[in-house]
Amino acid sequence: MSTARLGIFGGTFDPPHLGHLVVATHARRLLGLDRVLWVVANDPWQKSIDHPPSPAAVRLAMVRAAVEPFEGQDACGIEIERGGASYTVDTVRELAVRLAEADSGTDSATTADLVVVLGHDAAASLDTWHGADELRGLVRIAVVGRPGFDDRPIPSGWNIERVEVPMLELSSTDLRARFGDGRPLDVIVQPPVVAVARAHGLYGDGR
Repeated sequence: MSTARLGIFGGTFDPPHLGHLVVATHARRLLGLDRVLWVVANDPWQKSIDHPPSPAAVRLAMVRAAVEPFEGQDACGIEIERGGASYTVDTVRELAVRLAEADSGTDSATTADLVVVLGHDAAASLDTWHGADELRGLVRIAVVGRPGFDDRPIPSGWNIERVEVPMLELSSTDLRARFGDGRPLDVIVQPPVVAVARAHGLYGDGR
């Protein structure tokens, strides 16, 4: 029996940008992950009140465009397929079932070591998450941050790994504004992602 180490990198990705890529690629290398799944939230209930997200299918298309050049990085639409509000515990359960089904009928089974990749702020609120008691026993948590910048305590009882990566101060709100008013997006957002956003009329047209 072999073990696959699978990263779960969830988010709205509205749009996906260089900061996301830095986190995902460094997490994969530093944690020895076989793959990182960019799980696109269908209904990010914690954010949708303040800013209604772009259509989920378009956000998934942008993520596919973002990760296509990078080995071991995969776009994942599991939460979009499921519909409704997006909860990590439901996604973890479903991924475990899918992995088991994929192995059925083969000579060798693969177990999955599931690692949820989070920023420090999100990790500090883990105990408030839907299904937190169940989730705690199902996954490891990789907390991404910078030494000396994150002082909020992380709840005890979680299987925590820490990952230090170069952190870029990028705001999705600012990037959406850049699309609209024509400010440069070069390097910050990959051209294929910009092309998908433009094709679907997202964020205004500042061309």
